[in-house]
Amino acid sequence: MFDVTRYAKEAESIIAAGQFLYQRGWSPATSSNYSARIDARHIAITVSGRHKGQLGAGDIMVVDLEGNPVQSRCKSSAETRLHTVLYDVFPEVGAVLHTHSVKATVLSRLVPKGELLSFRDYELQKAFAGVDSHDSVVTVPVFENTQQIDELAERTKAWFLERPEQPGYLIRGHGLYTWGRTMADCLRHVEAFEFLFECELETMRVRG
Repeated sequence: MFDVTRYAKEAESIIAAGQFLYQRGWSPATSSNYSARIDARHIAITVSGRHKGQLGAGDIMVVDLEGNPVQSRCKSSAETRLHTVLYDVFPEVGAVLHTHSVKATVLSRLVPKGELLSFRDYELQKAFAGVDSHDSVVTVPVFENTQQIDELAERTKAWFLERPEQPGYLIRGHGLYTWGRTMADCLRHVEAFEFLFECELETMRVRG
C-alpha cells in the first residue's frame, strides 16, 4: 500500500512539470513521460498516451519498482522500466523526466555510435548536482533506440551502476532522460541540458 497523500502531492508536481515542459516545446503532444517517487517501493508516473500539457489527476498512476500497476487498470508508459531502474540504482532520486525536444533529438543523431557527448568549459554545467566548476567535463551516453525496453533498461542500469555521477542520457533519435532528488532539481537539469544542447548545435553550425 502507498501513501495516498504523498501520491497526490507527487501527482501535482508531475502535472505542473508537464505544463512547463510542454510550453517550452520540450514535450510535444503525447510524447514524453514523467515520474516521481512516492516511497521506497512505489512511484507515480504518467499514463500512456496522455497529452503532457493537459495532464490531470486521472493521468497519473502508481506502479511498483517492477513496473506493475498498483490499484489501477490504466496502462503506464511503455518506457516505465527506464524510470524504475533509475529509482533502483539511485535511492536518493525523487523524480525522473523524459523529454522529446528538437535539440535533444537532433544532437543525439549527430553523436557517433559508441561515443559520449561531452560538455566542457560551460558555466551552466554547475546546474548539475555534484558539479562545482566549469573546468569539469560532463559526459552523456547515447544509447541506441530500440523497442526492446527491458533490454534497454538493463543496459542503462548497468551503465549507471558503474558511472553514478552522470546526470542523464540520450536515446538516439528519441530524447533525453534526466533525474534529481526533487522535481525542481530534475527540471533544472532539463533546462541546463537544453541550454547545452543548443550551444553545441550552434557551435557546430558556426564551424560548418
